[in-house]
Amino acid sequence: MNQKTSPTNTIRSRVDQVGSLLRPQGLKDAYARNGNGDIGDDELTRIQDESVKELIAKQEAHGVSILTDGEYRRLNFQDSFVESVAGFVPKKQTMQFQESRTVGGEALQRWVPDSGKTDPAMQYWRPIAERLRLARNVPLEEWRSASALTKKPVKVTLIATDRICENFQRQNAAGVYASAEQYRADVIAIEREIVKQLAEAGCPYIQHDAPAYTAYVDAKSLERMRGLGIDPMRQMAQSIEADNAVIDGISGATFGIHLCRGNVRSMWHREGGYDAIAETLFNSLQHDRLLLEYDTERAGTFEPLRFVPKDKIVVLGLVSSKVPELESADGLKRRIDEASRYIPLEQLALSPQCGFSSNIVGNLLSEDEQWRKLELIQQVAADLWKD
Repeated sequence: MNQKTSPTNTIRSRVDQVGSLLRPQGLKDAYARNGNGDIGDDELTRIQDESVKELIAKQEAHGVSILTDGEYRRLNFQDSFVESVAGFVPKKQTMQFQESRTVGGEALQRWVPDSGKTDPAMQYWRPIAERLRLARNVPLEEWRSASALTKKPVKVTLIATDRICENFQRQNAAGVYASAEQYRADVIAIEREIVKQLAEAGCPYIQHDAPAYTAYVDAKSLERMRGLGIDPMRQMAQSIEADNAVIDGISGATFGIHLCRGNVRSMWHREGGYDAIAETLFNSLQHDRLLLEYDTERAGTFEPLRFVPKDKIVVLGLVSSKVPELESADGLKRRIDEASRYIPLEQLALSPQCGFSSNIVGNLLSEDEQWRKLELIQQVAADLWKD
C-alpha cells in the first residue's frame, strides 16, 4: 500500500509523540533486580509484556492517536541498534549502568563532560570486536508485540546513523574497520535492513532519533569538532546522505526524524537555533515528518521554518518533557500561530519536545504530569486542525 494513501494517515497526523514514556516503578524495580541478578531475563520479559499491555491501554484511554510501546523494552533509546547487532564487545546493559551515566549532572542545566570517560554518549557505545551484522531485528520485535494490542497506529523509533558513527575512532581501537567510511557503510546496510523489514511487516511510522545534528549549530560542539580537524559541514552532509540511504526507495511507511538537543534526567547538551543548517537540512532529508524541538529559547526562532519543503510536515515540539509545569492551551496556540507566519498551518503538527524517558531513569516529572501534557496536545490539535 502506498504510504501517501495509508488509512492510518500518519504522514499528516496533527499530533505526535517522540517515543519514550516514563517507566512505571514496578518496571524500573524489575530492571534493577535483573541488573543485580535477582531475577532472570525471562521474568523481566514477562514484566515488560505486562507493562507494555497496560501502557497501550492507557494511551488509548487518554486519546493518544499515534501510540508507542514507550520504549519499555529498552534501557536507553539507542538500544534499537546495539541490541540488534553482533560485532560489539558483549556487555549486559543494566539499569544501574544507566543511572551511573546521569551522575554529576544537574536538572535543566547543560551536561558538559570533558572526556570519553564521563561523556554519557561515549560511555554507551561498546568497542567493536568484529565487523557488524544484523543478528535480530529488535525494533521489529517491539513493534509486532505492541501493534498486536491495538488497532491504532504504533510507531517505532531507531537511533540515526550519525550517533552510531560519531565515536568511531574510540570504538575501532582494535582496528576492525579499515576506515570510517567502511564502518558507516555497514551501519547503513544494517539500519536499512531493519527499516525494510519493518515496512514490509506493515509498520506505519518509523522515526529516526537524530541527536547529533544539533551539534552543527552548537558553538561548543563546533569548537570541539574543529579542534579535532573535522569539517562540520562536510560531516553533516555525510550524515544526511547516510540517513537518506537508510530509507531511500522503501515504501509503505511514514518516515520521521527527531532533531534533539539532549534529554537525560531533564538535562540537555546542545543549544542553538536551526538557522545555520535549516536550508540544507530541511531540503536534503527525505523524511516525511520533521520533529523539531521548540520548547525553550535555546531552540531559536521559527524563522528557519521558511525553508521547509511543501511536502513535509513540521512537528513542533512545544510541550516540554523535562518539567512538570503544564503549558497553557492559549500559549501553545499563540506559538503555533507565530510559526504559521513562516510555514502554512496545514504543514504543522504538535508534540512534546522530546521523549519523557530517553533512558530508563526518566525526566523529573510524574506519570500523571506526563499524561496531562499528552492530553493537552490532543486538545490543542483538535481546536486548531479539523482535518
